[in-house]
Amino acid sequence: MPVTSYESAMLLANTLDGKKGEEIKVLKTEGLTTLADYFVICTATSTTQIKAMSDACEEAMEKNGERVHHIEGHRGGTWLLMDFSAVVVHIFMDEARKFYDLERLWGDAEEIPLEKPQAAQ
Repeated sequence: MPVTSYESAMLLANTLDGKKGEEIKVLKTEGLTTLADYFVICTATSTTQIKAMSDACEEAMEKNGERVHHIEGHRGGTWLLMDFSAVVVHIFMDEARKFYDLERLWGDAEEIPLEKPQAAQ
């Protein structure tokens, strides 16, 4: 059974949390843009961590039958965008996150509180 875009966003946020992602935010962009229903934004402390987070997100989504459609930003190393259609994941190094300031850019988006997986409660 397919998962909803909300469930995908929570799965991805919790996957990033499991890889020690910092300042994880889930923004509901549904109704504001046709790009995605949710943006998941996170800060990483190294390019190695960005790669580990990216791999973990791909693996988690593939287990739910969803493949990444597009990835941008590998070579630069300071940010990565993963497009899962209904959910777009943005992983930034701290300086790049401040530069792009997606929270301000998407200031009209509702910030969704993170849910911990049932097993972690």
